[in-house]
Amino acid sequence: MFTSVFSWMSVIKTSANEVKELQPVEIREYEGEKLSSSKTGFRENSIRGPQYVKKEDYRLEIIGLVKSPLTYTYDEVLTYDQYKKVVTLNCVEGWSAAVLWEGVLVRDVIANAGVLPQARVVIFYAYDGYSTSFPLEYILDNDIIMAHKMNEIALPPERGFPFALVAEEKWGYKWIKWISKIELSDDVNYRGYWESRGYANTGDLDKSFLN
Repeated sequence: MFTSVFSWMSVIKTSANEVKELQPVEIREYEGEKLSSSKTGFRENSIRGPQYVKKEDYRLEIIGLVKSPLTYTYDEVLTYDQYKKVVTLNCVEGWSAAVLWEGVLVRDVIANAGVLPQARVVIFYAYDGYSTSFPLEYILDNDIIMAHKMNEIALPPERGFPFALVAEEKWGYKWIKWISKIELSDDVNYRGYWESRGYANTGDLDKSFLN
């Protein structure tokens, strides 16, 4: 069971002959666990500020070491099975945010492209020029969500709409937002934006984020 926080401002007055759909309300608790607010529970620390991508213009490319490169629309990504889970983002600055994330599994999204045997690394690219990478095994062996919702509302642009990566057990700099492209690669030496600036490539929470 979860409880929702309602505001009188969320209720839209209608006439007797008119019905309007109420806007979804962000929940702040799920199965007894307190959730961080999408508005006040985070700090803005992206490299170029929030990216504003129109749903109808969105395209997600799957490229690299695959049999058949793919390009998805936003709605096509959503045709995959949906998963939800409370996962805490831990920033290297010392703050954290517990959120109910909902989305599709990365391994499902890349599977239809036909990952080639020589692929070892999955590289994610964002609309703002950011990038980060993971071993292919991490993506295949874990339920890694590419989220489009948080706390039962659509992912706000500030939090990464259309899609943000929920990189469990990784430091926050691995949680790439505004995902535009996923590349399958054999380049085990690839380093993303922060990793090329001295941050650990693994980004494991139980280890230092600095090399």
